[in-house]
Amino acid sequence: MIKRARLIYNPTSGREEMRRRLPEVLQRLEGYGFETSTHMTIGGGDATLAAAEACRRGFDLVIAAGGDGTINEVVSGLAEQPVRPPLGVLPLGTTNDLARALGIPRAWDAAIDLIAEGHVRAIDVGQVNQRYFVNIAGGGSLTELTYEVPSKMKTMLGQLAYYMKGFEKLPRLRPIRMQVTSDEMSFDEEFMIFLIANSNSVGGFEKLAPEAAIDDGMMDAFFLRRCTLADFIRLASTVVRGEKVQDPLLIQFQTKRITIQSPDYVQLNLDGEFGGTLPCDIQVLPRHIGVFVDPTGRTSYHKPNSSGVVLHAGGTPGAGFAPGGGTTSNGVDVQS
Repeated sequence: MIKRARLIYNPTSGREEMRRRLPEVLQRLEGYGFETSTHMTIGGGDATLAAAEACRRGFDLVIAAGGDGTINEVVSGLAEQPVRPPLGVLPLGTTNDLARALGIPRAWDAAIDLIAEGHVRAIDVGQVNQRYFVNIAGGGSLTELTYEVPSKMKTMLGQLAYYMKGFEKLPRLRPIRMQVTSDEMSFDEEFMIFLIANSNSVGGFEKLAPEAAIDDGMMDAFFLRRCTLADFIRLASTVVRGEKVQDPLLIQFQTKRITIQSPDYVQLNLDGEFGGTLPCDIQVLPRHIGVFVDPTGRTSYHKPNSSGVVLHAGGTPGAGFAPGGGTTSNGVDVQS
């Protein structure tokens, strides 16, 4: 049975790897029996429109190739559709938080092999006002650096570009007064930064939210109270070392919904992209999108094919993938 795939790709992601690899990518998908058409993004929001159109045209799956910003746009396009095909991910960005959280291989060929295995896992999606995020929503001056780093710098320097921008902004960090309300707690005080995590990978740090699960119907909230620059650097160093942060300066809790307001102008960061400004209402949409993952749960972002996924180059995909089989009508796997 022929499967129709829509490949939405960002030509500038991953040091322009997709632009160079496109013929090989299409050939590998063809070998697995995927009839693939492509859409190259041309600007902000374009991937969202393309993903929504793919739903309306009845594609069996959508494949997003790019960084977290591209993945965010594709998920945003899928999220509001009544029928949502499963999502394949080719992680070609600088950080690739979703791929890290789900163990999707960094190598594009291994990621395609995983898609061909056909196992779909339903994941939560965060909604902020009328926008969406998969990994992280944040606010505070430091969260702005991810969309302030020029794309050419990211292409040349990778994640080092973020560190350079972060050091540049550190002296200008300032506390912001916020009013926070959720079912679990409410508070009104000054914070340096806040992060609402949907997965355990935040900005490439896989232990910042170690208890966060991408399919538990909950979000992990972190609010850093007003502190000195020395305290901020101390806490940031703990995160960089991969240690769990336990400090009275940090408020941590899980929630399904949270409202944040501020008298100040505060920009929001959604998966590394500009997401509007406060005030905002953030809620979780449980198990809203289906994503192709390793059925054994052992494939690593860092070590492609460590799970022993069978490669069928030039052959047929594993029996796990069948459009309309093993999934709900909106493409979300009911067995994961």
